[in-house]
Amino acid sequence: MSKLYRIEFKQNIPSDINTVWDFISSPKNLKLITPPHMGFTILNNLDSDKMYSGQIISYKVSPVAGVKMNWVTEITHVKEKEYFVDEQRFGPYSLWHHKHFIKPIEGGVEMTDIIDYKIPFGFLGDIANALLVKKQLQNIFDYRFKKVEEIYGAYRK
Repeated sequence: MSKLYRIEFKQNIPSDINTVWDFISSPKNLKLITPPHMGFTILNNLDSDKMYSGQIISYKVSPVAGVKMNWVTEITHVKEKEYFVDEQRFGPYSLWHHKHFIKPIEGGVEMTDIIDYKIPFGFLGDIANALLVKKQLQNIFDYRFKKVEEIYGAYRK
């Protein structure tokens, strides 16, 4: 049985809560903050510019060596201007639970991502996490940090 892993990222954004919420709660901005080499493409027509509980988002992504795979997530919880949660329904992980929090702080907004995930294939998945997956997730969120920094002039906590 493979382990449950957690990674967490924090970023301070010198902007207001409304502006940050409008940006992060729009599924259409996902492509903008995903590394281009991952070939991220939303497959379904989104019926809203804002995420909502129960929303299904289907996309194609190439996480490893150009291998394309489908990934389906559901937005399971939304509390406007505070947080939303996406969970994988179909994709590369045995479990993917991603919480996105924002809160006002002096000088801006603190954004926190907490991802709990499991890799399939038991101990082989654990080896893959140690050798590849954890580093790849770090690289994806480093890219996101840089993109948000470009947009807002953010700084890491």
